[in-house]
Amino acid sequence: MVAIQIKDVPDEVREALAAEAKRSGKSLQAYLLGLLEKEARFARNREIVEQTPLPGANLSMDEIVAAVREARGDSGSGTESGAA
Repeated sequence: MVAIQIKDVPDEVREALAAEAKRSGKSLQAYLLGLLEKEARFARNREIVEQTPLPGANLSMDEIVAAVREARGDSGSGTESGAA
């Protein structure tokens, strides 16, 4: 395990984090470790998403609008009622 130190943390930030830690029944150390672990999981998830092509990711806006209209059963001609 490695130790991480963060310098120049404003007092109000430290106080807010300490209050959140107390509300969740954890020490500030345990609370911050949990935040870091969650952020690391999100970073891994972002990497996976970026590496996995999504269906329809290369569609143009016109193609997307046409697909939505088709799914709704709209004819696609004219504007919807009430639209400006």
